[in-house]
Amino acid sequence: MKNSHYILSCLLLLALNPMSIAQKNSKKNIAPINKEVFIQSLISKMSIDEKLGQLTLYTSDMSVTGPVIRDNYKQDIMNGRCGNIFNAYTPAYTRKLQDMAMQSRLRIPLLFGYDVIHGHKTIFPIPLGESCAWDTLLSEKSAKIAALEASADGLHWTYSPMVDIARDPRWGRVAEGSGEDPVLGSAIARAKVKGYQGTDLKSKESILSCVKHFALYGAPVAGRDYNTVDMSMQNMFNVYLPPYKAAIDAGAASVMSSFNEINGVPATANKWLMTDLLRKQWGFKGFVVTDYTSINEMVNHGNVANDYEAGVAALNAGIDMDMQGAVYITHLKSALEKNEVKMADIDAAVYRVLDAKWQLGLFENPYLYCDENRAKQSIMSKENLQTAEEIAIASMVLLKNENNVLPLKAKGNIALIGPFVKNKRDLIGNWSGAGNWTQANNLYDAVVSRTKGDATITYAMGANVTDDTTLIKKMNIQEFIDKRQSTELLKEAIEIASKADVVVMALGESEGMSGEAASRSDIGIPSNQVALLKAIHALGKPIVLLLSNGRPLSLSWENEHINAILETWFLGTQSGPAICKVLFGDANPSGKLTMSFPRSVGQVPIYYAAKNTGRPFDNNQKYTSKYLDIPNTPLYPFGYGLAYTQFEYKNLTLNKNQFKANEGITAQIEVKNIGDKDAFETVQLYVQDLVGSSTRPVKELKKFGKYFIKAGESKTINFTLSTEELKFYNANMDWVLEPGQFKLYMGKNSQEVLEVPFEISGN
Repeated sequence: MKNSHYILSCLLLLALNPMSIAQKNSKKNIAPINKEVFIQSLISKMSIDEKLGQLTLYTSDMSVTGPVIRDNYKQDIMNGRCGNIFNAYTPAYTRKLQDMAMQSRLRIPLLFGYDVIHGHKTIFPIPLGESCAWDTLLSEKSAKIAALEASADGLHWTYSPMVDIARDPRWGRVAEGSGEDPVLGSAIARAKVKGYQGTDLKSKESILSCVKHFALYGAPVAGRDYNTVDMSMQNMFNVYLPPYKAAIDAGAASVMSSFNEINGVPATANKWLMTDLLRKQWGFKGFVVTDYTSINEMVNHGNVANDYEAGVAALNAGIDMDMQGAVYITHLKSALEKNEVKMADIDAAVYRVLDAKWQLGLFENPYLYCDENRAKQSIMSKENLQTAEEIAIASMVLLKNENNVLPLKAKGNIALIGPFVKNKRDLIGNWSGAGNWTQANNLYDAVVSRTKGDATITYAMGANVTDDTTLIKKMNIQEFIDKRQSTELLKEAIEIASKADVVVMALGESEGMSGEAASRSDIGIPSNQVALLKAIHALGKPIVLLLSNGRPLSLSWENEHINAILETWFLGTQSGPAICKVLFGDANPSGKLTMSFPRSVGQVPIYYAAKNTGRPFDNNQKYTSKYLDIPNTPLYPFGYGLAYTQFEYKNLTLNKNQFKANEGITAQIEVKNIGDKDAFETVQLYVQDLVGSSTRPVKELKKFGKYFIKAGESKTINFTLSTEELKFYNANMDWVLEPGQFKLYMGKNSQEVLEVPFEISGN
């Protein structure tokens, strides 16, 4: 009875001012009003404009003096016609905007979102690089630190993780994901959601995660961003959907729709995707936001004639929030009057948005994330930077190390050559958001500090990132100047390299050459940098090639001619110190590739989990599936990566070779460090279903683990595999385990494996 009196009193307060309940509860130690009662009561008091305002997300802008909000958006916030803002951060600025919301009739707090993709201020390796650590604890840790800093800087919500499976390195946004495999991608998706959201969203150190891009965005035709996706249902469910599902099961609070179409219907209007699959089958309870103006862009897709029709289609499909398009706030009131949308659907969407704000504790304290003192203490702390360096080290992949050129010794004359030696801007990579590139630590400074006069360090830029003479053609004199500059850079590089004992060359892509809207048809190192590399190679000096890039590159010439190749990606704030530690052996490289590297762009899309054909490769038979000029295999396969030691795999066994459908399979293998340096090794387990009612891949990753093995030490590694993990979607889209013959593989990458057969019976 006492509780019912409390609820009635709260409802009376709500009728006057919904925020007064939160203010009352924040001052007294009493139980808060029931969430559903509170939100439904609030919705009942809202006008249609205020409801549509909660479904509207506008951007803040940046000027020379800092973040600014457009005047018309200010009025919308104060009138309750905008409930969410993105690209707004810092405690002072978000407090200013929240003050505007507190002037609205119902004083509903704003939700602040931002692209916190691989760190907020402390920038970690790009997600593709971080995935090469094969360490979900590190993935969770980086997300937790990102949430700590972002929440301290006024943010409630990040548009991450991006869990799109990607098998075409021409697509620039491979940099933002975890590679080509659904099992690894799912594990990282779960870790990221856990890191961002923690165990309690009301903790001021947690932020909402947003799984993107739902769905299939990572498979655009021709690897061209925003392009059409055309995919079978089996490929969709067996390969591309699992990481989204894993993130939803981990409790992700929001989902972002993708730009592409699915089965001929853009994702933003796809009711089967957003309602039938996401909500009804998967049980998702959070809210769905569009990608930037993707409702408006349906007009270009051609499934609607105008923005009005687009807004109707999006809401009816199950889209809750309109990012920047202003379609809902402009057109849905009219659509409601015409009975083309239902008030119940609008109310349901509003409920989901308000529920997120409730979970964050914003109704209790709209300024919970606006603490400037906390921002000073939490952002770019010593501990955060140490973790960033640790993850950067774990993300690097040693691709080649001929004659043990690496690690370097801190003696003699070491020449540092290339556009990424002193560079800071590109170190933090694309989608670095609020990161300040001027605070990044570069390679040159780290090497000079590490060698401390024990070695002579010389430097030459050698080349620009790209060949300016092909980009600037306004005047002949400009071309002449650019060519002359290029010649002088090359001349200087040759001069210092000729005097060096070893040459370290830092080459690759600029940060803008991968990421959104950054697809490339030629995925090699830019030609002017290759010319520099070849000129230095002609001197006959040992060369270490450091790669800065956001995607797999085609490196056939480099692999054939260069002594050592270290893939460093874009490693973030602590790039220089991390690379330096690996260069000089203070740390042992342990990364393994999560995307296959092609020999040529003509091979892509290329991935390890391909299917056989009716005419599989046979070098002795002409009419089999192969190229005339290169092997079918990638240059560097999925799971590949070297260390400053060697590992020997032997004695792969199973607990038995015949299993019933409900029995677990235990695989055991012995891994020995046969070198002279302690190191981490990522052990990988793959399975092949030899005969299926639908054709099955030649290998599928099922388990992996990272182990520290001392020099000379042997470790026995055990994995237990459930038969549930052998199921797949068949031609009827049933989730089945089919009895029959299988092979289990374990090894150091997807190609270098030991194998053992086993059988699953039908009972």
